[in-house]
Amino acid sequence: MNDNVKQIRRDLSLLGIKKGDHVLVHASLNSIGKFPDRANIFVQTFLEHIGEKGTLLMPSLSYKTVNKSQPVFNEQNTASCVGALTEFFRTYPGVKRSIHPTHSVCGIGAKATFLLKDHFMDETPCGPYSPFARLPIVGGKVLFLGCGTRPNTSMHAVEEKIIPPYLFGEKVNHILQFSDGKSIQKTYQRHGFKGYEQRYDRLFNVLEPSEYRTGKILEAKSIVMLASAIWEKGIKYLKQDPFYFIDKAN
Repeated sequence: MNDNVKQIRRDLSLLGIKKGDHVLVHASLNSIGKFPDRANIFVQTFLEHIGEKGTLLMPSLSYKTVNKSQPVFNEQNTASCVGALTEFFRTYPGVKRSIHPTHSVCGIGAKATFLLKDHFMDETPCGPYSPFARLPIVGGKVLFLGCGTRPNTSMHAVEEKIIPPYLFGEKVNHILQFSDGKSIQKTYQRHGFKGYEQRYDRLFNVLEPSEYRTGKILEAKSIVMLASAIWEKGIKYLKQDPFYFIDKAN
């Protein structure tokens, strides 16, 4: 076992990630350090750490490339636009992908099927059938690996529960191409945010100490939050102020 593997395991334990956990990871691959085969080492070590009863998820969002002018989403071939680690994980052996044109999620493990299988039934990015909405049901956690806490797609699912005035944009017709060759056409309501900047880092300021842990994974500053706490606090503060988690864009 090389030193990076040992350190990743120690760091995950210190962050409270253990056997049987179901974890959604937002990540900057560069943040962990530069060494050969780092994406593979991280994923393999993480999967060994949580074991067969755990689940590893990563967003495989494609909102930058699948849009009104290019409406086709292909389950197997549409790349993730949210980082090198997510794109590596998308093609990792055994990984499944939820079906959604802009906000798909990839996963492997005990709860992957439950978390991913019905996402295509939503007509918005992060609706009640999405993995983001289902993660709290299984007692899941969200890991922010070297990327800060602004890229928090789970908060979109919370917003879709409350529907603040900035949330939705235009409706777009998409073609979904499944890995079995089947395809369907469907209309989706995309997110808007026009004129606003997302400030999901503010969630960190309102969590209780028992609802998160901070630390490092190799060189990456990392934070783990309970998915249930993201929902509880997100809903609470959006109900108090629907603009709590955004700023006017400059």
